[in-house]
This record gives sequence, structure tokens and C-alpha cells, in this order.
Amino acid sequence: MKHLPPKRRVRIGRLILVIFLPLLLLVGTGVVISFLLQPKEEPKQLEPVDGLPLTLLDYGIAPLPDYDHDGVDDFREIVYGARIDAQNMVTYRSAYYAGGYPPDDEGVCTDLIWRALKQAGYSLKDLIDADIKTRRWTAYDYIEFRDPNIDFRRVLNVKIFLDAHAVKLTNDIYDLDQWMPGDLVVFGDDFSHIAVISDIKNINGIPFIIHNSGQPKREEDRLEIGSK
Repeated sequence: MKHLPPKRRVRIGRLILVIFLPLLLLVGTGVVISFLLQPKEEPKQLEPVDGLPLTLLDYGIAPLPDYDHDGVDDFREIVYGARIDAQNMVTYRSAYYAGGYPPDDEGVCTDLIWRALKQAGYSLKDLIDADIKTRRWTAYDYIEFRDPNIDFRRVLNVKIFLDAHAVKLTNDIYDLDQWMPGDLVVFGDDFSHIAVISDIKNINGIPFIIHNSGQPKREEDRLEIGSK
């Protein structure tokens, strides 16, 4: 999981979580609603979160999802949560932790993801643990022993969860209207890395990603570079 390889991207789309919770709405890998409407042409400028500006395209979602009912939509909170982890410059350390969660100053790419989702009120650990328990001998049959202390921190498990509970979106980075802040993107033929799509874009309009592979800059222009 060290350093992003320039491999084929596998993108998982906006999703609705339907595990045990009514209308659980996840905005990562892109996470939105299944009745997603066609995006409009004009961008919608939303209020900043704690001084951090965020521009979203209006995808016809009314109202914007706010799972934890705190008055801030999930899109902004996921980006904000990922950015907090990035700005904290968490030490890249792949280790096993009793209870599952590493210290705040340690982690890998998947730790940035669950921290980002937690900002919006979601527990990725609980969701994946429940999904593995339900589909143990089908989707997750490669797992020899279930282990809630580590299962939610493995990219492949996260991807399998999203495959079942997300709408897959385009992998074409030049289809700009389809890339939304708060989406999640999974990288590599071996699904070795995962990132959050940022609200910052390069001069070509392609969004940055927020991720942790131990690199010095955690929010960076990587999608276009990695595709070459």
C-alpha cells in the first residue's frame, strides 16, 4: 500500500447503504443517492466548512444528504474529514491494533477513508463488519478468519463492500462533470490503494485526491499524472 502505482483506476460510484439502517446514505467512492439526477452545467458555490471553501456541482440532489443532521451536508464533511487527516500528516504505518483503530497520528490509506466518513457520521468499521458477517461465505469467502480489528482497514474488503452498496461511476478522468468532491476512488489492478476526491482542481479541471501513501503532500494532483 506504499506509494501510488500508475495502474488502472477502478472507481466505485455514489452509493446508498442499505445495511441494517434505513436509507443510509454514503457519499464516498462517490456515495450519493440511487435516484441521482443528471448534473447541471453551472457549479454551485456552497458555504465553507470552518473556513475551508468547497465548490460542488449541483447534481439535482434535493436536499443534499446530511446523515448526522448537523446542518452540513455529507459531501463537505467527507472532504473536510479527509483534509483534517491530510493536514495532520499522519505517519504511514501498517500495523495491527487491538480494537481496530490506530492512534490519531498513525494510519494507512484506509484509515483516512474511515476518518473522513466518520466526520459525516458514518462508521465504516460497523458497516463492513456487518457486511462480512452477512456475506461471509459469498463475497468474502477468501477470508480465512474474520477479524473486526483489521477487516475494515483492508482496501479489498472496502471495495467489495462498495461493489455491493455503491453505484459505480466513470473511470474517465476527463468526464469532468462525473467527478464530485467526496467520491472515493480505488486504485490498482490489485486494489491496493483508495482515496477521496477533493474539491480542488488542476488547470485542466481534473480534481485532486486526498490520500495517504506516506507521501509528503497528502492532497495532490494525482489522477492525471497516474493515468499517463
